[in-house]
Amino acid sequence: MPTTTTTADAEIPPNPTSTEPSIPPPSPSPGPVQQLVREENNNPPPPSHQQLPQPQHYLPPSSPLTMPSVLSPLPQLPLPSGYLNVHDSSGAPSHATSQVTPPMSGSPRSMMSRSDSLRSTGGGGGSWGGVPPSIISPAFTPVTTPGTPNLTGVPVEESEVPKKLMKELPEVSCIVRARIPTTTGTEIFLHLYQNSIDTKEHLAIVFGDKIRSKSLDAPRPGETEMDRMIRGAYTGRLHPGRISSKNPSSSSSSSSSSSNTTTTPAEKRAQSPLVRIHSECYTGEITWSARCDCGEQLDEAARLMSLDPAGGAVVYLRQEGRGIGLGEKLKAYNLQDLGNDTVQANLMLRHPADARSYGLATAILKDLELAEIRLLTNNPDKIAAVEGPGKEVRVVERVPMIPLAWKNMKGGVTGKEVSEYLKTKITQMGHLLSMPEGVV
Repeated sequence: MPTTTTTADAEIPPNPTSTEPSIPPPSPSPGPVQQLVREENNNPPPPSHQQLPQPQHYLPPSSPLTMPSVLSPLPQLPLPSGYLNVHDSSGAPSHATSQVTPPMSGSPRSMMSRSDSLRSTGGGGGSWGGVPPSIISPAFTPVTTPGTPNLTGVPVEESEVPKKLMKELPEVSCIVRARIPTTTGTEIFLHLYQNSIDTKEHLAIVFGDKIRSKSLDAPRPGETEMDRMIRGAYTGRLHPGRISSKNPSSSSSSSSSSSNTTTTPAEKRAQSPLVRIHSECYTGEITWSARCDCGEQLDEAARLMSLDPAGGAVVYLRQEGRGIGLGEKLKAYNLQDLGNDTVQANLMLRHPADARSYGLATAILKDLELAEIRLLTNNPDKIAAVEGPGKEVRVVERVPMIPLAWKNMKGGVTGKEVSEYLKTKITQMGHLLSMPEGVV
């Protein structure tokens, strides 16, 4: 008898036009053999819907040391001796330390200079914790002399070349120069420089027309006299209708002014131009900040140079916040409001106390043919750094920069913050100043 196939027993082919998704049959549970194979292959079974992933370890932002920088790289710089490290010997994670404890005020480490503090972290072999040697100011201390308001200055003795200077100076080129009449009535010549180590536009503010740039005056292929005048490679003054970059009267006046008169060493030093190496400070120069005296120092340097017969130059370096950048500097301000000084704030942000470099300043001074200068500074490290690895520039005299308020002069920056700032520079960074009595 023939067998009949019912509709229920027949296999129905899938409908290609159907929009319903096909549901795969449930997979059978693994048997003991399959489980054994998984264990032998170190392949754990996939988690079921009842297994939840383990929570990740949360790092609370309780300390600035647990928060990475968003604006500048973090150099691998260990904290100096006397500061609590975020990774202690017990193996506790970094977030377990809620703050960095500064050294006790009575400890000898609290009075060390920034160069000594950085060296103490490097150990043997001259390691600087991963920070490029070119951005570390060398350790150099000339004869300590009390600051005086006059411009006779302090003669600088010969010293050995510091070990942490650049081996070679960067290449610099003055791109353009222009005359700037100022609100005080003094005219300056603003020089804009490009260099071989960064893309920033560093400046030289020159007082007087005796100081000139070699790279600017050098002829360039294919340029016309108009091209030279437009980029500032001219002598004398520009005026409507001028067609030549050369001033006929300049050569005759320079030759007639030469003489064979002998001068004393003091007179020779006085004939050297004043120079100020000034690092960019947006807050002190633009936003009227009373946390520092940078704006005051820039204004005072310009005033002194405008009155000096030898003229002078301010080398303006674009290294904001002692080299850490504006964003990190503002973070440091917040840390200062939390009770830390300017050095501690930089270290807590994993920056050196001072990350500035002066190799560019030396190269610019060399381009301006300033072989002997009188340097306006209180920073002993800056003297050796500006002179360069090969003594390309010689600082014959250090002229102190005394805060105007300490000399009872108007226009000085006053307040609790700037007093603490100056005190830190004196006690921890070795600046050659003596705080007057009564200044808190």
